[in-house]
Amino acid sequence: MTSDNQSNEVAPLTDPGIPAHLHRKSDLDPTAAKKAERQVGILFIISALGTILFLYSYTFMSEKIFIFLPVLGNSNAKQLFLGLGMAISLFFIGMGAVHWAKTLMPDNEVVAQRHELRSEEVDREDFVKTVKEGAADAGLGRRSIIKRTLGIALGLSGLTPLLLLRDLGPLPKDDFSKTSWEAGTRLVTDPGNRPIKPSDLEIGAVAQVLPELLAGKERKLEDIGKDAVLLIRIRPAEFQLDAERLSWTHEGIIAFSKICSHMGCAVALYEQTTKHLLCPCHQSTFDVTRAAKVIFGPSARPLPQLALALDSEGYLVAKQPFTEPVGPSFWERDSS
Repeated sequence: MTSDNQSNEVAPLTDPGIPAHLHRKSDLDPTAAKKAERQVGILFIISALGTILFLYSYTFMSEKIFIFLPVLGNSNAKQLFLGLGMAISLFFIGMGAVHWAKTLMPDNEVVAQRHELRSEEVDREDFVKTVKEGAADAGLGRRSIIKRTLGIALGLSGLTPLLLLRDLGPLPKDDFSKTSWEAGTRLVTDPGNRPIKPSDLEIGAVAQVLPELLAGKERKLEDIGKDAVLLIRIRPAEFQLDAERLSWTHEGIIAFSKICSHMGCAVALYEQTTKHLLCPCHQSTFDVTRAAKVIFGPSARPLPQLALALDSEGYLVAKQPFTEPVGPSFWERDSS
């Protein structure tokens, strides 16, 4: 019995300790260490070249340069070189760091015993000393090739996000506050670009108009988004306006920005019976008879009104630019 019990006993666990350290070739042979250093430097240089390729493709390369890649197309070819440049930059800087760690950085294994959350001052001093010794063993200070090539690779790769920030600009300045409407600008139909006379609009009629373009100018998409105006004609007696706003109308014709003052949707629905303009996105409702005052919905301010007048040929023109920014509110808008 005794022998059986003894055979079933489990031997107590013992600390196996740290395995014997296996030295790398670069640890023992200075020539191998120098060779590894050069290899790391080459990887960092390739990374830097990849960043240069990206920067050059993004900034200087015209799509016409890529006509030798007709299968991809000009635009796709340019995107290919941008992607290759960034991929080479990130991949080889990572490869260089890995190769550096595997061949040259210290790889001694250490055991850290568990201790209280805050170490004793002696242990903290020992830790700082160990970190400094490890940094010295890594040899960054004396391995000039690695130090310089790593600096080049990291420095150039840091330019990539800075360059991409250019896509966020240029700054809008006063573009949000101004439209193409100026004093004397004729109202033209959209579509059609035909000047409008008061006789072209009947009571209850609604027309979308844009500012007439001067010769040699092109209408930009961003301008259409700000310049669109709705013309509405009602009976003059139905207006409930102050003297100034009433002077901005002409024979019952009133003009408002088509861009909703809530989120910038197109205010495209007009209820002829109630004289209300409705934004289909969030149901903001504006009273035409009271200078597009908000009577329902999330919009916080009326639609900007465009002052109207007639030119010498009897066509409707803008008496002045909009007196406030059109569209949704933004942080630099004058609250007055």
